[in-house]
Amino acid sequence: MRMLNIALAKGRLSDLSIDIFENAGIDTTELRNPGRKLILEEPKSDIRFFLVKPGDVPTYVEYGAADMGIVGKDTLLEEGRNLYEVLDLGFGKCQMAVAGPPEMKDRLNRFDRLRIGTKYPETARKYFEGVKGMQIEVIKLNGSVELDPLVGLSEVIVDIVESGKTLRENGLVVLEKIADISARLIVNRVSMKMKNEKISKLIADIKRQL
Repeated sequence: MRMLNIALAKGRLSDLSIDIFENAGIDTTELRNPGRKLILEEPKSDIRFFLVKPGDVPTYVEYGAADMGIVGKDTLLEEGRNLYEVLDLGFGKCQMAVAGPPEMKDRLNRFDRLRIGTKYPETARKYFEGVKGMQIEVIKLNGSVELDPLVGLSEVIVDIVESGKTLRENGLVVLEKIADISARLIVNRVSMKMKNEKISKLIADIKRQL
């Protein structure tokens, strides 16, 4: 059988993702010390790992360059890719939320056109336009979106909230929760059929840990 290709996000989810595979009986020695390598093979398990940016994991999986991947739910919400989300791995927990000044709590639904600062424009649109039926103007930013309401760039923000400390230190509060976020195991739709036995066994090995 052909090798199983797995895309892993570089960064904060990486070590916990590696633990998952190690506990499933896969040798992760090279994966823990990749150096500058982006492709790492584990011949005994017939698995090949790709190390990519978090936002690219769903793309690799949807297009079949990777059969499986681990990525945060926030990325899946934003990317909206056509793939199977098979397991909530339970780590990297936080929430996607609407946040802003406390006085916005009772005013959020009164705007004719709400301005929203965010790194997640598609998620913001799906929530406000799709779920709430509101008209919005999305201001896409890459840095600290907490600054936006403080300088009048936007009325509110849509962002990941973990402890809420950064919000509190800047006088902001969570106004509405959009979704619970955690790491998810995803699978390519064609791979699930073509490599079903191998993928199903790995899913079962991971599920036992949860």
